[in-house]
Amino acid sequence: MKNLERLFETALWNSRLIVLLAVISSALASLAVFYISTVDVWFMIGDLLHYASPALSSADRLHLRDNMVRHIVSVVDGYLLGTVLLIFSLGLYELFISRIDPAHHDKAASRVLDIRNLDDLKTRLAKVVLMILVVRYFEHALAMKFHRPADLIYFAGGIALIGLALYLTHASENRDGGTERSGAPR
Repeated sequence: MKNLERLFETALWNSRLIVLLAVISSALASLAVFYISTVDVWFMIGDLLHYASPALSSADRLHLRDNMVRHIVSVVDGYLLGTVLLIFSLGLYELFISRIDPAHHDKAASRVLDIRNLDDLKTRLAKVVLMILVVRYFEHALAMKFHRPADLIYFAGGIALIGLALYLTHASENRDGGTERSGAPR
């Protein structure tokens, strides 16, 4: 009976390796998003070279500028999404498979891979997702047309809610991290 129990527990423990599918898929998706965003930057720079053309009218230059700002916001959004996928991949690996030994000898890893449990992973992901939402709101704000005074009030309300979300995230970080604003322990 002990051998059967040991065999079952070994199989159960090794079933955690299924997480490798999520780790590899997330890492590949991260690479894909970084590639797409980088290609977007490359083509955006090509379009940017036309901005200084004397043949461009003021209206065309303004239109090109607006498109460039939208592209930049979209690229930032893409890089943030790639970062989320990368953090997710690294965090799952650290939690379910093994420590990433080379990362723990790197000073930058302490800022990225200080993930001790699923709540740490969720918190890190939530912060980056919040930043993606802020960038998306900014992207939509650039395209907004204000037809009524209420539209401006709704827009201001959205900004206030974003500010509140950022404040609450920062406040919870200070409370959970055991530090005050000065960085000194409580």
